Amino acid sequence: MSGPSSPLIENYLRETSFWHVAIIGRGCKLNSKLISALIERWKPETHTFHLSCGECTITLEDVQLQLRLSVDGFALTESVQSVDWGAVCYDFLGVILDNIYEGQIEIGWL
Repeated sequence: MSGPSSPLIENYLRETSFWHVAIIGRGCKLNSKLISALIERWKPETHTFHLSCGECTITLEDVQLQLRLSVDGFALTESVQSVDWGAVCYDFLGVILDNIYEGQIEIGWL
């Protein structure tokens, strides 16, 4: 977000613990040469950077640590009215859980 947000959006972002994600980069100067160098070293076939010291990639844990995302509690899902959550869970995870709460499952189970 480049400018100030509306209080309504800010409240939703704070409620879902994503406010800090929305303000990432404010006041940061981007180094276009550094970004270009990283883009040149990115290999989309393997999802890795090829650096002189070897290969490296960005993991979900890296994203979680850099953005300070919460990994405790329930996973966020979009709002849907009437859905067979057991079927949705089976389609995505290959198993039907007994403890689905209004489309949410415990993140620890994942």
